[in-house]
Amino acid sequence: MTKKIYAVVDIETTGGLARRDRITEIAIALYDGDKIIDTFQSLVNPERSIPTEITRITGITNSMVATAPRFYEIAKQVVTMTEGAIFVAHNVRFDYSFIREELASLGFTYTRKQLCTVVLSRKAFPGLRSYSLGNLIRHFDIKVENRHRAMDDVLATVDVLNRVMRQEDGIHKVDRIVNAGIKASHLPKDISLERIHNLPESAGVYYFYNVYGHVIYVGKSINIKKRVMQHFGNMDAKTDKFINKVADITYEETGNELLAMLFESSEIKALQPEINKAQKTKEYPYFIHQYTDEKGYIRFDWDKSNVKSRLHKHILNHYGSKASARSHLLMITEGLSLCSGLNGLYTHEGSCFYFQTGICAGACMHIEPAEIYNLRAIEAIDLLKRYFDENFFIVVDGRNKEEKGIVLVEEGHYRGYGYISISDINYGVEEWKEAIKYLAPNPECNQIIKTWIEKYPSTKVLTF
Repeated sequence: MTKKIYAVVDIETTGGLARRDRITEIAIALYDGDKIIDTFQSLVNPERSIPTEITRITGITNSMVATAPRFYEIAKQVVTMTEGAIFVAHNVRFDYSFIREELASLGFTYTRKQLCTVVLSRKAFPGLRSYSLGNLIRHFDIKVENRHRAMDDVLATVDVLNRVMRQEDGIHKVDRIVNAGIKASHLPKDISLERIHNLPESAGVYYFYNVYGHVIYVGKSINIKKRVMQHFGNMDAKTDKFINKVADITYEETGNELLAMLFESSEIKALQPEINKAQKTKEYPYFIHQYTDEKGYIRFDWDKSNVKSRLHKHILNHYGSKASARSHLLMITEGLSLCSGLNGLYTHEGSCFYFQTGICAGACMHIEPAEIYNLRAIEAIDLLKRYFDENFFIVVDGRNKEEKGIVLVEEGHYRGYGYISISDINYGVEEWKEAIKYLAPNPECNQIIKTWIEKYPSTKVLTF
């Protein structure tokens, strides 16, 4: 059996956000479970100024990194040294995300098995006040010369890892965390742990297939690998029954969460996977429909959605709640001076409320002729069919640094999404539309977009 190698890593940076900040120092120690077999360390020129507060913490100054190599100059060594090894760090998400981001900017997709010694320490040394590296150093009296310098923190992390490995079940603790609790013996025969570890750690949609090649489940995540590992790490009767049907996994990277959600919704509707029961049968529970009454007036009403209520109805739009359906109809009724009585907003006998206030011209009393009233009602039909009032594109991150993802909303509804290269970003609307993959109308996608914009008001929206 090949001996596992652990690449214990620590970095210092200009700040806490991988997409914004840069690495100023990196250290790696290769540990084979017994001893350190190789090391690498280097200051890194971040190609930007180091904040004063960061210098105070790390001691790394702008002058120290001025002549240091830029990350691209040491990138190959970082990649080759960690190849085939388990990437270990204290708070692994931080160090791993920075290195992934640096390599992604160079066009390289970096994927490694990961081990977080914060999580490991909690399991191995229960009851401590804190599991920060500083507290573990104090608790175990680990000798460190320069805290918050990369190699010193790496050697302290190796010490912590070594203490765990020396425990009776230490190696099993490590393996369980690396494999997210997945036991190879519980995996379907055609899916290996290595296969799962090789999935991308990016946003997108993933597919589970059965032995006949049919898609049985579609999911989405901002980290495909992590989400799939969660599926296989859940050990209960219901999950076992599901997992045992899986014979293959594929995926489609989208580059960002919004496109993953939109694509997942469309794929579930198109493929009807047997396990996505909730999503594939999901209907927006209310709808607005139109009809013409016996006097020739075009009327509107809303109803709760089911097979019987939708039968023979001319449905204009779907809604997540009765309140949202009513408020949309109310807004248009008031805006076009329509009759609240004919639109199901006023149920008293006789004239409607708006007639009493002078807004309604008397269609409810058959005072305003149907042919005149219906001119405004036809305008309302167009407005009610529109989920959005404007045509616009949403611009989001693409699958790499060279492109952007774009979402098209036109004529009131979501139309599809696509990608456009950074070099083409200044082209016109028609060129952008050529990049769109047009999809079937989907009320759920309208709601996804609306919720996204409300949740992230800084989203780049370009109207046309």
